[in-house]
Amino acid sequence: MGLFDFFKKKTPDYDVTNMSVHDLDVGFIFDYDLETWEVKEAYEYDWGSNFFSREYKVSNGSEIKYLSVEEDDDLELCWTEKIKLAKIDEDLHDELISRQKPPKKLVIDGIKYSFEDVSTGYFQNGLNRDENAWEEYRCWDFEDKSGDHILSIEQWDDESFEASIGKNLKEFEISNILPAEKN
Repeated sequence: MGLFDFFKKKTPDYDVTNMSVHDLDVGFIFDYDLETWEVKEAYEYDWGSNFFSREYKVSNGSEIKYLSVEEDDDLELCWTEKIKLAKIDEDLHDELISRQKPPKKLVIDGIKYSFEDVSTGYFQNGLNRDENAWEEYRCWDFEDKSGDHILSIEQWDDESFEASIGKNLKEFEISNILPAEKN
């Protein structure tokens, strides 16, 4: 590095005046629902046919949530948190193992969810991992009648299941996106 390079200011790789959810990565911060959230981890999903989506594990310092970003015909954003299968139904884990699929309708906290879709793909923890880091994955998606509330049940192997619950967001609800500070 030359003497003049040392005195040049480091310029960001992003136009911070025009950041969007498509720019998110580990270390970025953003505002949602009057709170500031930091991206702690980034995940990628490969659904086949050259279709990918991303999910971010985020924290406001006291809570952990997940922001899913999917660009199909339109931008789809989902804000979720992990829940225990027993919160949905105490017999759900056994039913999933025996039937290898969930019931068509589920009720949680008074909200009725109906089955929408099942997707099979591959999951990668981290956006910069190698090609051999992908895990096979199945996901059953549910929505309430309004389409605002969502529920997902994920299957990782024959007997390993996880669930998450949340809501769909509009892009304008995520604001003040700033990149991670460079060292």
